[in-house]
Amino acid sequence: MKTILHKADTRGLAEHGWLTSRHTFSFGEYYAPERMGFGLLRVINDDAVQPGMGFGTHPHENMEIVSIPLTGELRHQDSMGNTQHITTGEVQIMSAGTGLTHSEYNASNSEVVTFLQIWVLPKEPNIEPRYDQRLFPAAERQGRFQVVVSPDRNDGGVWINQDARFSLGDFDANEADSYSVVQPGNGVYIFIIEGSAIVAGEALKRRDGMGVEDAASIDISALEDSQLLAIEVPMR
Repeated sequence: MKTILHKADTRGLAEHGWLTSRHTFSFGEYYAPERMGFGLLRVINDDAVQPGMGFGTHPHENMEIVSIPLTGELRHQDSMGNTQHITTGEVQIMSAGTGLTHSEYNASNSEVVTFLQIWVLPKEPNIEPRYDQRLFPAAERQGRFQVVVSPDRNDGGVWINQDARFSLGDFDANEADSYSVVQPGNGVYIFIIEGSAIVAGEALKRRDGMGVEDAASIDISALEDSQLLAIEVPMR
């Protein structure tokens, strides 16, 4: 087993007034050559957007972009004709493919919205752009991992153009589980959304992340009530 640890306070910081963003990997003005991603996982941005503010219309291409609201509600609009609100408990994905534009705003005029935006390099380039979002009941991830993004349309997650899987898990204090790697050779990046846990023998706290390679499964034990995100991705 090979691991790499990224403590929350070592992440890049972008402070724009309307936006506070923490970058696990190099992004924008934050550049760290040793933190260019984990396998084909390229971006984990931990964003907080002030009421009524957001990202104006901007382009993407050939990237799988996943948004996971943590608190509040996002308002999304794109060049494919989608106008949607994305709330806590939902997961959104865009396959940018040959190219699209979109905007993302805080849907509230009084409350901050917080969300994770995660980018994964695509398996097939230049596909037709596509969009999906889905609500995932919290009861189905209590004490276990719930697949929310998958290349297998029968897994119940939103579809991704890559051999990658995202799973959320909510665990009570002292509850233990393991994440089993679905595709041999893939690595898994564990991100502590809330709480703290022992992951593969390492104590991780809120917003810490750890990449694990060369393991068939990863043992997890919550130290307090916690929510974890497991991102399984090809390493090359």
